[in-house]
This record gives sequence, structure tokens and C-alpha cells, in this order.
Amino acid sequence: MRAAVLGAGSWGTTFAQVLCDAGTDTVLWARGEPTVEAISSRHENPKYLPGIELNPALRATGDISEAVDGADLVVFGVPAQTLRSCLGDWAPLLPRDALLVSLLKGIERDTCKRMSEVITEVLDVPASRVAMVAGPNLARELAERQYGASVIACPDSEAAQAVQGACNTKYLRPYWNTDILGCELAGSIKNVIALAVGMGVALGMGDNTKAMLITRGLAEMSRLGQVLGADFRTFAGLAGMGDLVATCSSPLSRNRTFGQHLGQGLSAEQAKEVTGQTAEGATSYAPLLELARKHGVEMPITEVVGSVITGDVPVGEAAAALMSRSAKPEWYGS
Repeated sequence: MRAAVLGAGSWGTTFAQVLCDAGTDTVLWARGEPTVEAISSRHENPKYLPGIELNPALRATGDISEAVDGADLVVFGVPAQTLRSCLGDWAPLLPRDALLVSLLKGIERDTCKRMSEVITEVLDVPASRVAMVAGPNLARELAERQYGASVIACPDSEAAQAVQGACNTKYLRPYWNTDILGCELAGSIKNVIALAVGMGVALGMGDNTKAMLITRGLAEMSRLGQVLGADFRTFAGLAGMGDLVATCSSPLSRNRTFGQHLGQGLSAEQAKEVTGQTAEGATSYAPLLELARKHGVEMPITEVVGSVITGDVPVGEAAAALMSRSAKPEWYGS
């Protein structure tokens, strides 16, 4: 099997290495000759994974046509909000029968579409050809080959298992399921909750607060997922609780880091500049709220995070805004 990974950020580069380590012939497409040269010749990505020696078998190119030529798997690792425009440019070059895999954990801002929906729409392919990778996959830890697990989600079980086989290594254990809807929602919502946790960390709040945000964030995730038709079990698994815990707990998380910058009083634009990498939650909160309001689902943490990002609520008042909500039963409503 041959794979092309399009996007050489931290997660794209890491997943390309995972594929190589699993024995899959892999080419990584990167923007900029310096990055291509560093990966192909020096076996490192100094911008996103400094200090980590990459698998020498991993090749990089700046030519999309070369990257996707003969690929059985085409993996998308660009920021969620740029995927549609990138696909429009790449569509004529992509192999007709390749499996298409999303590494993205975001919701498209203007359409409220999940990434698999964007792929099927722009490329005019059946949903059975589109998969996504979910789970607690902090890029640097996996790039260092620390133990971890992922979920490969695709409506077609055979396609999911094909991707699973292509990335099964001694240190990364991939599972598979057919609930791509639930996995994509979980991956998007956990980023927003991590923003809230990051703000709490910056404001000096302790483990009780973090635990509250994580568990009530899981409740928001589950409520919206159930209404939209996801499998409830997904949210208790790697794509849901697993990714939520990792993203909210680790200083390696770009979304938590972005939230910390907000908690330190920076504006969203300033936090974006200082973070240096894409924090999908800072954009995905808006379409998630649009979906929630459309379906009558309450997502109070997401609401408050959005209000802080837009500047409508000062970060110092965010906790009070959450805690002032009326008391309710834990298992009913919100």
C-alpha cells in the first residue's frame, strides 16, 4: 500500500511517520523547499517537531502530483478551514480509487459541515471512501514513539480496517468503528473544551475545576452527538473521553495553550499569533453553537468560550458566567 499525506504540520508529519513505521510506503507533501529538504535529507521537521529524528524512509515533496501519484491512501492534514479550497485545487490530481483520510478535528465555519462531508461534497465521492483518524494523539508524543491508540472511523468497515492495517505499529494501536459522525463531533468539541481548561489554568484554577470542565464538556459532546445521530458509545471511547482528557490535560495541546493565552488576557488574534499553530477550537466553536441552537441543545461551556473569543465576556468573568446558571439534575437537561 502506498500513502500520500498532504500537510506537514506536527500531526501530518507524525502520522506520515506512523505510516512509514507500519511499513506503508509514504510520501509527505509540504509547503516550502526548506521543509521538504529538512524532512527528506536531514530527517527532521524543525518547525513543528524540533529535536525529533524522523524515519529515514519518509520522503517529502513540494509537488502535489508527485505526492499522490499511485497512492492507495490520501491523507489530509491541512487546517480545517482551508480544506475546501485545497481540495478544489487538488481534485483533478487525486487517484480515482484511493481511500481518503482526514486528520482534521474541526467544523467548517460557514457551512457547519464536518470534514468528511466537505470531502465527499467537493470531490463528489461516496462516504464509504472517506475515513478519519480520532483519539488522544498528541503529535509530539507519538513522534517520539510513545505508546498510544487511535480510532479509524469510516462508514465502510472494510475501508476502516484497510486504514487500520496501514498504520498499525508497535507503539500505536489503531481501533476502528463506523461512527464517523460521532468521532468528528467529539474531535471538534473537545478542542473547545480544552480552550476553557486552558483559560482556567491561566486563571489559577485547580484540578476540581479542570475535572468539572472535562466531565461537563463530555456531557455537551454527548448531547449534541445523540441529537445528530451519533453512537453514544463513541463519546465514552478513545475519540470522546480519551481525546478530551489528553487535549485538556497536556501542555502539548495547542488548544489548551491557546486557552491559556486567552486566560492571560490576550485577544484571540494575539493568542493565535503567540500559539504559532492552528487551534481549531478557536474557529469551530461558532459552527458548533449554530448546530446546537438549531437542534435545541444547550452547550454552556462552548457558549462562554465563544463569548470570550469574541470579546463579549471578559475572561475574568467566564467562570462566574458558568457558575451562575440555575441548578439542575445531572442526568437530565444540562
